[in-house]
Amino acid sequence: MGEWRGNLRVRLTVVFSLVFALAGGSVLAGVLILVDNAMEYSMGILLADKYRDGAPFDYTSAGTINPGSIEASKQTIMDSMQANLLFKGGLTLLAMWVLATAAGWFVAGRLLRPLSMITATAHRIAGRTLHKRIDLDAPPGEVKSLADSFDSMLDRLDEAFAGQGRFIANAAHELKTPIALNRTLVEVAMSRPDSPPQVHQLGQNLLAVNQRHERLIDALLTLARAEDAVTERRLVDIAELAGIAADTTEALAGRLSVQIGRDLAPAPVTGDPILLEQLIRNLIDNATRYNIEGGWVRVQTIARPRHAEIVVSNTGAVISAYEVPTLFEPFRRLTDRVGSSRGSGLGLSIVRAVAQAHRGDAVAVPRPGGGLVVRVILPRSAHPLAEPVIVAAGLPVPHDHP
Repeated sequence: MGEWRGNLRVRLTVVFSLVFALAGGSVLAGVLILVDNAMEYSMGILLADKYRDGAPFDYTSAGTINPGSIEASKQTIMDSMQANLLFKGGLTLLAMWVLATAAGWFVAGRLLRPLSMITATAHRIAGRTLHKRIDLDAPPGEVKSLADSFDSMLDRLDEAFAGQGRFIANAAHELKTPIALNRTLVEVAMSRPDSPPQVHQLGQNLLAVNQRHERLIDALLTLARAEDAVTERRLVDIAELAGIAADTTEALAGRLSVQIGRDLAPAPVTGDPILLEQLIRNLIDNATRYNIEGGWVRVQTIARPRHAEIVVSNTGAVISAYEVPTLFEPFRRLTDRVGSSRGSGLGLSIVRAVAQAHRGDAVAVPRPGGGLVVRVILPRSAHPLAEPVIVAAGLPVPHDHP
């Protein structure tokens, strides 16, 4: 009901209808008054002249016509005429009101069609589809000016987003060269036969730091690519990708004494396989790294009629509900500082960016007793014009075992 009340086309139609009803009612009332005055005057003259010599009227003792008899006949004719005019005029007004309301609906739709085009374009546009424009083909006017201003704003936004993406990608690529050079120099120094043990120890530390920097740069590249448009779309089973990611993380889970459980049902989606594999890998890797000794990770894939779900839950530190949104921000973690050996702080940021690039989303809720449940929903179609998936706030909490 609220949607109809806020609909501009409905409101314009109601205004047109009310205006016509008031105008038609006023015209009908005016016609009744004018006809009544004209008929009263004409009937008075006609009846007085026609029945002057006597007819079915009462006469007085003086031989003149009784005025009351003339008035009674005239009033009867006037009442009949008014009732007939009111009935037929009312029906005519009702029919014309219905036609005018339908015409108002049609005219309002024609007038608001450019605004509907602007609204539809605005709904289709997101951070990854800023190349779309309205290009309204209409004569100069207020609506044309609005559409052109909207297109101009999109041009500036598109340029800003493209510049930001190019900067991130170029900066990450440029940073890879000196890091690769540093790694080569350290490895050469460590491979010399006369290198003392202190050099070997220093070299191992430098290589570990270098490796963390390389992971950070790769994560930045992935994040920049995920926030761009998904150019490659193929049918892929996320259950298969989840199995590969879980196999890859088994070695890390073994070192950390974390058990990885799987509940992988076939769940095909259309999207970029590389980005989707990175999404699942980040989920499982984060759930394994930020865990407790002897804890568990559970990976679950679910197929729905219109979308597929990936649910990764784990044991770990107790997290408050208000702290969860910060986990999806770049370079934000709760337990340690960026630059530590546990990660780069981009894991869940990449997860959400990849999900949104596929018209999906990712949410998380804390588990009672510690840990997190992260749920990613991906629509079956990753087409840019597809309706985005809305993730519900409530998530089912798995049992306390993988």
